[in-house]
Amino acid sequence: MVKLPQIQRGKIYILLAVLSWMGLLLVNLIRVFGEINQMEGVISKEITWVLEILFFIWLYIYFNDSIKKNENRSFIDFIWRPASTGLIATGTSFLINFFYYLLGDSRLSEDLLLMNFFYHVNFAVVSIFLISTTLSWKHLILYQKSKAIVQQWQAYEVILLISMFFVLISQASFNYGFMFGLIFLIIYGAILSINLKWIPYLTFREKWKSILFMVIIIACTVYLFFRLVSYTQQNIHFVNLSENLFLLGLFVFVLLYAVFSLLVTLFNLPTSSVFEQKLTEAISFQKLSQSIKPGENEEQVLDILMDSCMSAAYVDAGWLELHPSEPEETSKIQLQKFISNGERQEVLELLRKVEPFSSYLTKRSEIKKEYLYGQIPHETYKSVLVLSVSANKKTLGDIFLLKEVKDGFNKEMINIISTFVGQTSISIENHRLLNEAIKNERYREELEIAQRVQRSLLPSELHHNNSFEIDGFSAAADEVGGDYYETFRFDNENFALIIGDVSGKGTSAAFNMSQMKGVFHSLVQLNLSPINFLSKANSALSRCLEKNNFITTTYYTINTSLKEIYFARAGHCPTLFYSLEQGCSRFLNIKGMGLGIVRNEGYENYLEEGYLKYRPGDVMVMYTDGIVEAKNQENQEFGYDKLRLLLDHYKTLPAKEIKSKIVNEVYDFVGREALPDDDYSILVIKFNA
Repeated sequence: MVKLPQIQRGKIYILLAVLSWMGLLLVNLIRVFGEINQMEGVISKEITWVLEILFFIWLYIYFNDSIKKNENRSFIDFIWRPASTGLIATGTSFLINFFYYLLGDSRLSEDLLLMNFFYHVNFAVVSIFLISTTLSWKHLILYQKSKAIVQQWQAYEVILLISMFFVLISQASFNYGFMFGLIFLIIYGAILSINLKWIPYLTFREKWKSILFMVIIIACTVYLFFRLVSYTQQNIHFVNLSENLFLLGLFVFVLLYAVFSLLVTLFNLPTSSVFEQKLTEAISFQKLSQSIKPGENEEQVLDILMDSCMSAAYVDAGWLELHPSEPEETSKIQLQKFISNGERQEVLELLRKVEPFSSYLTKRSEIKKEYLYGQIPHETYKSVLVLSVSANKKTLGDIFLLKEVKDGFNKEMINIISTFVGQTSISIENHRLLNEAIKNERYREELEIAQRVQRSLLPSELHHNNSFEIDGFSAAADEVGGDYYETFRFDNENFALIIGDVSGKGTSAAFNMSQMKGVFHSLVQLNLSPINFLSKANSALSRCLEKNNFITTTYYTINTSLKEIYFARAGHCPTLFYSLEQGCSRFLNIKGMGLGIVRNEGYENYLEEGYLKYRPGDVMVMYTDGIVEAKNQENQEFGYDKLRLLLDHYKTLPAKEIKSKIVNEVYDFVGREALPDDDYSILVIKFNA
């Protein structure tokens, strides 16, 4: 398959325009030749007008497409385009005149065909200039366009299209219809020419360029107009293409918009510097409004602040003094611009002697002021503005701005600078809050890891046989807690149980709880008595626990064949035991000291071993102090009695349901939405045989 080459639309439009112009030239030369030789009816005039219209249409389509492709260019580029085209058209006309000047009075200078050829060349460059300039004006008119302006321009283009075909309707120049159409085009062009919203956005330098280019366009337009008119006055045998309603309408519109733009730009010159200053202030405010980007720091934002303040108030010199973060530290000069260290020290000495600066500089911590303004008797600097920069209700430092004139800071300048300082404070606060949020997010991730680790420390399965049921529950007050329980199976009839509570809360408690787990798994395999187990556990934990930390725990051994329980309590909450035979619950109080409190060989003397013979139907509840010390909104504790009454009431239920009833009662007592003060943990054993 043959791949056809891609042809750009612009080249096609140019080719069609050139062919239209060459056809127009050929037809008109034949007509002139016929008139000279008195040959009538050689070529109809309508062919001339059709070719002229086609030439206009192809040029209009080409320049409209070309400008659309480059619509993101600057305003000056759009003004330079018609100015440069006008210079080319004017230069072409001058070259033609120079050519005739060289011919002098020769016969060739009076050749009518040659005159008509150069007339068509002149007509072509003028048409290019007028159409390209009109479409450049279109882009400027539609800047910040509204629906009404777009509709006005669309209507104007329709009117221009109609004016192209007017020559086919009436070939008489300057009749009533022609004059009415021309006046209408002038009025409509003047209405469109007041759309000059682009001019205020030019800088002072760009406005001078704009004025120069507009003068060039006006001069070229006037010259080219009179040059075309001169052709109609010189030639007898001549096809007049200039007295065309479309072409004259473009002359008027191009000239009107250029004149209006020139005048408005001239009137805007005195306020250009003010507008540029406001634009600079807006850009500075935008920079300060943005949160500090990754890779930037507070010093870079303060640097932007200094530049913005000095630009906004035309400051001659200044510096930023950061206050010390610690009392023993000295102030730090962060940014110093257009002033030497010696001059800065001189100014500071004068400020310490002149009010209102002296009071502020000596009692900064007591005086809270947004800014201070006044004059100083300095050889160079006459007026001073001092502003404090704060973040998170803490003063970071002071900005000192100096001017070489008295009363150099007006109210508007001070307001703008105060706005810059306030926005800087917000940016720094946002930066610090963002850093804090990142830290908190990191901590949260670490706590999630700690939670998963803690959950893995609690047993996923509680060992038991058919002689008893067991069920447990644990909830941390913080993200992680220090409660711990576990079971161990020696054989099918013998089991070990432990429940413990580490002093404190949070990650340190969870860490100590992991140490307790390690001690339990190391010692439980020795099958020690409860007292010996706790004694060795105290010896092991005393080496790793901090001095102020301790662990309360109760350790149990259960023999289901003999229905015996041995236990020892190391400062932990007393076990609640329900006896079916006695028909009531009681707390198993035996003495014991927490692990890690007494760190010597005499610890065993503080322990007591308990013994219990259970029967089917008996229930044992082991818990941490978070259960009984849970408080409601009236600051009342859940208490031991309430726990005992609950067990008496739900004693007949399975172990899992007893556990659920107690836990639900605790949460209902405290309030479902309330945050617990301590970790909640509970183990319930129901003996079946």
